[in-house]
Amino acid sequence: MDRRKFFRLLGAGSLFGLLKARAQTPPWDEETFAPTKTLGAPLSEYGSRSPFEEGVVRYISPNLRTRHSGADFAPLERLEGVITPNGLHFERHHAGVPQVDPKSYRLVIHGMVERPLVFTLEDLKRFPSVTRTYFIECAGNGQNGYREPPDPNLTATRSRGLASNASWTGVPLALLLKEAGVKPGARWLIPEGMDAAMYTRSLPLEKAMEDVLVAYAQNGEALRPEQGYPVRLVVPGWEGSIQVKWLRRILVTDQPAMAKDETSEYTDVMADGKVLAFTWVMEPQSIVTYPSGGQVIKPGFHEIRGLAWSGFGRITKVEISLDEGRTWRQATLEAPVERYAFVRFKMPWQWRGEEVVLWSRAWDEKGNTQPTREEFFRRWGKNNRYHYNAIQAWRILPDGRVVNGDRPLGVRAVGPVGGCDGEVFDG
Repeated sequence: MDRRKFFRLLGAGSLFGLLKARAQTPPWDEETFAPTKTLGAPLSEYGSRSPFEEGVVRYISPNLRTRHSGADFAPLERLEGVITPNGLHFERHHAGVPQVDPKSYRLVIHGMVERPLVFTLEDLKRFPSVTRTYFIECAGNGQNGYREPPDPNLTATRSRGLASNASWTGVPLALLLKEAGVKPGARWLIPEGMDAAMYTRSLPLEKAMEDVLVAYAQNGEALRPEQGYPVRLVVPGWEGSIQVKWLRRILVTDQPAMAKDETSEYTDVMADGKVLAFTWVMEPQSIVTYPSGGQVIKPGFHEIRGLAWSGFGRITKVEISLDEGRTWRQATLEAPVERYAFVRFKMPWQWRGEEVVLWSRAWDEKGNTQPTREEFFRRWGKNNRYHYNAIQAWRILPDGRVVNGDRPLGVRAVGPVGGCDGEVFDG
């Protein structure tokens, strides 16, 4: 918020009154200070979170036929900041999580190279390392948006929780390829995982030489098994399906593999019936995490908060609408704003108990933004499953309950939508 406006509001008493009302002392008794009377827990070899936070977990659909092939969702509305804790980073795998002994681990680079190479984990750690913050997003993130009619019980987790953001440490893949000596005519890499599905994808050599990491650490510690321990690929801005986990070999070649998971799966059906392959880049996304589906709010001051990201580069702005897109206000982006990483956005707001439909849309440095649901389905087929990035709406009911605000296709808002009268403090 502009400092002059802040102090002007403070002087007028409006903002002070809001904050004072929020800060009133709740009831308390001697139990409030009970922990000060008891010796605390001893030192431990590995930290654990408070037992009062044990309910903050990933969401797993109860309808999965097996947990060996599927995904679970990061609890976006229960997290703070932009870094996803390792234990809450979303999962996606095709044949369960393999247990790989780091002592016997090997990575092979072969094919159209001058010197086929075999690396141990320790070999990889001897190379110059880099640490970068990148999001990883499943191509199927947002697929609940394909439901028609929309699911009224949708939450932020189930809407966009197949995306997470972490600090990754590893070796630039370009460095290993230069060590092997890529032969003229090579255009593709075929990375393969150590899982029981022998998961395989095709990665253009050009992208590999640009910014792809062979990662062995996440948020300061070794990868978790479900994130590819001991080694995985991190491909900035591209769909998670190409970021092969439990990486065991990379074939350098002049042709793509046309593997199962880039032909029958991870291809995109368009509105005109055409099917596109190799649609790797993830479009701009944003999700309001507070207030969002399943939550209940009270009249008064609130800070609208959420996350935005784009596979095309840095987020440049996020706009918020309180009236289903009739008017827009620019949110504040919290630094740092990095390429291919989550950015947190926020906007102060006074809710007066009227019905409101809340939208957000992100813009990236290439000028891309999010479409409405109607605009999205003019391009994409309704029988698609991937790359859903339409605006997610949240409807705040007069009793404070927040539900999915997406309308069925073809159904437009009738009459005025509340929200314009609520006071917004422009930053």
